[in-house]
Amino acid sequence: MKMKLHLFGKLSALVATGMAVHLLLTAFSAAAADDQEVLNLTLPAPTLKGTPEDLPTGATIEPLSDKPRPPFMTAKGVKNVALNKPVTSSVKPFQGELNQITDGQKEAFDYDAVEMKKGTQWVQVDLGQTYAIHAIVMWHDHRYIQVMRDVIVQVSADPEFKDHVTTVFNNDVDNSSGLGVGTDREYFETHEGKIVDAKGVKGRYVRAYTNGSSLSALNCWQELEVYALPAP
Repeated sequence: MKMKLHLFGKLSALVATGMAVHLLLTAFSAAAADDQEVLNLTLPAPTLKGTPEDLPTGATIEPLSDKPRPPFMTAKGVKNVALNKPVTSSVKPFQGELNQITDGQKEAFDYDAVEMKKGTQWVQVDLGQTYAIHAIVMWHDHRYIQVMRDVIVQVSADPEFKDHVTTVFNNDVDNSSGLGVGTDREYFETHEGKIVDAKGVKGRYVRAYTNGSSLSALNCWQELEVYALPAP
């Protein structure tokens, strides 16, 4: 009888502990949900061009969807801190100006496109101070349905990107750009842009690479947005 009571007591304690853990996890999840909100983006109009018949396919490419993107949850209160911030690049564009990449204009028009020569090239935004970065959104060239190659996004406190560099996105599957093999998938350019979950990484500079597309060896940018909160 004493053994049964002892086992019953242990079982009751375990049940109580399990309930306490469940309540704590529930409370934690609720608190986390209270600190998040849907990322509301101002999207450009969809391109009027039709979808090509010979779209690239493969295991490393996300299929082109005809459905709206699911809501993206991010930290409450984030703002686009890249708006009108200065932009530098690895080479001078031959069409457009670098300040167009953070001017808020991203329609599928030729005059909203900033084009650069072929090869791996980058653009870099100076946010002016250190932020906790939660989402980075890119529009490269949604004038056409295409896949941009070697899209790599990095965040750093160093403007030269020699120290304290964090890579938040990399779909260079064969290391052709020399920055390491990426594990992210390639994706089709659409008016929705590409959202990168930066997970609150801290930094002042955002550098983003491309290496042509499935349609052209040239590099192109329309807009780069950085949604962040001031770093503590």
